[in-house]
Amino acid sequence: MTLIRVPEGFAADTLTREGEAARTWLARLPDLVGELCMRWGLRVTGDPMHGYMALVVPVLRGDARCALKVSWIDDETVNEAAALALWNGRGAVRLLDADDTAGALLLEWLDPRRRLAEADLSVAVPVAGRLLRRLAVPVPAGWPGRPVLRLGQWALDLAAELPGRWRATGRPFPERRLDEAVDMAAALAPRAGGLLANRDLHYWNVLAGEREPWLVIDPKVMRGDAEFGLAPLLWRRLGEAGGPAGLRRRFDALVDEAGLDAELARGWTLLRAVDYQLWGLSLGLTEDPALCATVLGWLSLTGRP
Repeated sequence: MTLIRVPEGFAADTLTREGEAARTWLARLPDLVGELCMRWGLRVTGDPMHGYMALVVPVLRGDARCALKVSWIDDETVNEAAALALWNGRGAVRLLDADDTAGALLLEWLDPRRRLAEADLSVAVPVAGRLLRRLAVPVPAGWPGRPVLRLGQWALDLAAELPGRWRATGRPFPERRLDEAVDMAAALAPRAGGLLANRDLHYWNVLAGEREPWLVIDPKVMRGDAEFGLAPLLWRRLGEAGGPAGLRRRFDALVDEAGLDAELARGWTLLRAVDYQLWGLSLGLTEDPALCATVLGWLSLTGRP
């Protein structure tokens, strides 16, 4: 039963990213959507939308609008259903059903035309800070998903990898900054907590809802500190920050709204910026590494925000 057509751009991007392994998955997607619709009693009501990793199909279940999301399964997407089930709609899109094997989620309908990215920063920053806090809940002993990457281990791995990555990308920043980043990663690793940290909370991943004004989508979770989630909220919409003073005001506002430890937030933010900058450079990217370099320049490793 073919109910949808896979967008050409999504197919091409997925093949470029995942290689030939994705070809069978892409070919099966229309039939998989049809099977899920039959199983969950859904009716397709529009053309599929897509992001980087998933196809999202607007559907009806009875009279209720829903979103059927089918994702390419990898380390980043494998725990999305478990995280959404744990939050149970508190600050995030509500999970209505799931098929972990198929990478399929049935979600409440949010408005894809209204993202927090379009809201004025005077609105977006406080909203994002409060959502960051609400989603930072303890990982339960009976966590239903795959084992969640621990932030402490991430930091230890980063400390070991950074010198080689720095050399491989042409020594893009002073060695002093590299040394301080390695020292900071080693210092923060044993302090990492046990909260569910969403490492991909940013203004484009917050949509307008009906039961709450704004709700988070597409979580990518780790086990650690809420402060780890702050970085993308700084480097996204960076051009609107208003220079170093404006970025520091944004940092302070996020820390206040989310009730974060400012020094811990600063430390994790700087490590994430170093990591992301080197990752982007390794792929030949220019825009994202430049954003990270700006954040690192404004929130230096030796100064307070």
